[in-house]
Amino acid sequence: MKQPLILAIDTSCDETAAAVSRGRKILSNVIASQINIHKKYGGVVPHLAKRAHQEKIDYVVREALMRARRQGRTLKGMPGSQPSRARRQAKGPTLTDSLDAIAVTVGPGLAPALEVGIATARKLAAYLHLPLIAVNHMEGHLLSPLALPNTPGVKKSPTPGVSIKFPLLALLVSGGHTQLVLVHAIGRYQLLGETLDDAAGEALDKLAKMLKLGYPGGPIIEELARKASPLAIAKIPLPVPMQHSKDLNFSFSGLKTAALYIIQNKKGQTLSLNFTHNLAASFQKAVADSLTGKLELAIKKTQPKGILLGGGVISNLYIRRQLRRVARGHNLPVYLPFSKKLFTDNAAMIAVAAYFKFLKKDFVKNPKKLDRQPSLNFKY
Repeated sequence: MKQPLILAIDTSCDETAAAVSRGRKILSNVIASQINIHKKYGGVVPHLAKRAHQEKIDYVVREALMRARRQGRTLKGMPGSQPSRARRQAKGPTLTDSLDAIAVTVGPGLAPALEVGIATARKLAAYLHLPLIAVNHMEGHLLSPLALPNTPGVKKSPTPGVSIKFPLLALLVSGGHTQLVLVHAIGRYQLLGETLDDAAGEALDKLAKMLKLGYPGGPIIEELARKASPLAIAKIPLPVPMQHSKDLNFSFSGLKTAALYIIQNKKGQTLSLNFTHNLAASFQKAVADSLTGKLELAIKKTQPKGILLGGGVISNLYIRRQLRRVARGHNLPVYLPFSKKLFTDNAAMIAVAAYFKFLKKDFVKNPKKLDRQPSLNFKY
């Protein structure tokens, strides 16, 4: 069976992204970051994000198509996608394909940012007379471990040909979301719990902002935590959010407030490197303990056959190791994206989610009416 060739677009927040996939195999994955635009504000500014998306979206789409073509495919029918004269005259056969669908993130995310990707996808689908696929950004994170690399020898999770058993338990941890989702089958999801306020990634960013360390804060906090004293947690104890609650929801605003009080108690003193390192380590551990505690509880309640991990915070090595430890304790396989580029926001994961929708012919019935859904969530 021929695998569909899909062009996917994601402009959910501050990354302008486009990717091309052949089935679950990623042929290209292009991301234009806006970090330099937003870092002086300590967070994403919606109208600046929209403007940057508008400036970059055409380039990112063209680059994704060009990189996919370099993989031995010529994408027929796209403006500017035809090979050069030298390419046409090159020796050896050229495999010519055409796109089968356009996919785009419709939510959740920043409304002004989402509309840029949706407008571009609608225009391309109409121009090429292709079906349009609407994708939930968080479903993209959930299914990102199922993406396959196009490069031989790259480690894959799960290994192609290995049957995945359901139900699966997904933990999605990003800058805007922290969710536990029970996956009964691809396309059938049950939201078990989510953050009641700040997401884990947002809390890490806010700690970095309080310490005046820069944006995005997650990678900075992880790096500083590595330099902390072995006694960091004892020196600066922080509460584990919702440690004793019996539900599967998360909350990180109280942890952020506790850290703020500790900083304020310094009363204008210059914060030493040792203090900053120790606070980063203690904060990171409290976040990890909250995530692992809820994961442990969810495993006991749902008895899954495996664990899916997705979202930018999962790229934190310390947090990832703690989550793996919980899974090993229950003899459960852990499925992760094959590349770090698939942890943070990207369009490759949107292409994978779109692939499964393509198989079911789950297309947008009226593309002209397709609209952004900033608060989109999982439905069961």
